[in-house]
Amino acid sequence: MVMKKYDSLQGKMLQIMDENGKVVQPDLVPKLSDEEWLGLYKMMVKTRRSDDLAVQLQRQGRMLTYVPNKGQEAAQVGPAAAMAENDWLVPAFRELGAWLQRGVNLEQIYLYWYGNELGSKFAEGIRMLPISIPVGSQIPHAVGLGLAAAIKGEDDAVVAYVGDGGTSSGDFNEGLNFAGVFNAPVVFIIQNNQYAISVSRKRQSRAENLAQKAVAAGIAGLLVDGNDLFATYAAVDAALEKARRGGGPTLIEAYTYRLGAHTTSDDPTRYRRDQETEEWASKDPFKRMKTYLIKKGIWSEEEDSALIKAYDEEALQIFRKVEAEGETKLEDIFQHHFEEMPPHLQEQYQEYVQYLKEVQ
Repeated sequence: MVMKKYDSLQGKMLQIMDENGKVVQPDLVPKLSDEEWLGLYKMMVKTRRSDDLAVQLQRQGRMLTYVPNKGQEAAQVGPAAAMAENDWLVPAFRELGAWLQRGVNLEQIYLYWYGNELGSKFAEGIRMLPISIPVGSQIPHAVGLGLAAAIKGEDDAVVAYVGDGGTSSGDFNEGLNFAGVFNAPVVFIIQNNQYAISVSRKRQSRAENLAQKAVAAGIAGLLVDGNDLFATYAAVDAALEKARRGGGPTLIEAYTYRLGAHTTSDDPTRYRRDQETEEWASKDPFKRMKTYLIKKGIWSEEEDSALIKAYDEEALQIFRKVEAEGETKLEDIFQHHFEEMPPHLQEQYQEYVQYLKEVQ
């Protein structure tokens, strides 16, 4: 029902909860318990507080260039929560909420942005590819994972993220086309946060919406309010169910907004107005879900304040550990480039070992 009614060519956006935290389509609310929705809200809070701290730490010179997520938590936590344990997550670089929801611990995430690639070495059982900085390059990888699962007769599906700017890349369009031709069980999510670095969505494409880019690939396209946790969960849940029964891939546009900078190296005031940001702040996914839970009587301002304080303290303690132990060891640069160290690196590594012996 969701897939057909909100097909991208209809120009309609799936929204279940409005900006004021009011459920406007009760029949479409996913069948999760109040406790489960509260748990997802808590994950959004953890994402927001961990993200805010990372920005502060970078500004203090204690972390390398960081990619803020503020304002996009529902487009990350909702889809990740809809995934099965055996599904694969293929991220770009702005999906903190999805990483946390899928079980990646915050220490690893901070370790990565601290400059230590061991932050990409996830625990056994976490089906997630490493962060992909080159724009759009992760999309063919996602299709490959989906095709491999289909060929092996496995029940795995793949959720792959890309930004609005990434939809102009060759890898994105080639990946969608390939997925459509071979009916790969992949759900592509465009986090349309309105700006690809400094290029606005309006200058990125003349398409009425980015979900319509599914048409040329012959796959389903769906436009969703990316700040609505109910809608992002429902859309991905339906798309994954379709993929698992052989219905093929789906392209979902999560219509959202980044309230912060593209990265901590960016100054968004040079290309967008403060008034625009303020208008989007009123649609904050964090605020609307909090309002919904409080009105329902299963959460309170006091509990919210206590939770924020607890997450702030937890995140700071985790980073202090990273700061104390997270410097990259030179030998790791040799050890982790390839499954087996090639001859030229073996030679260089032995020179390094010999040097250490001489200076000790």
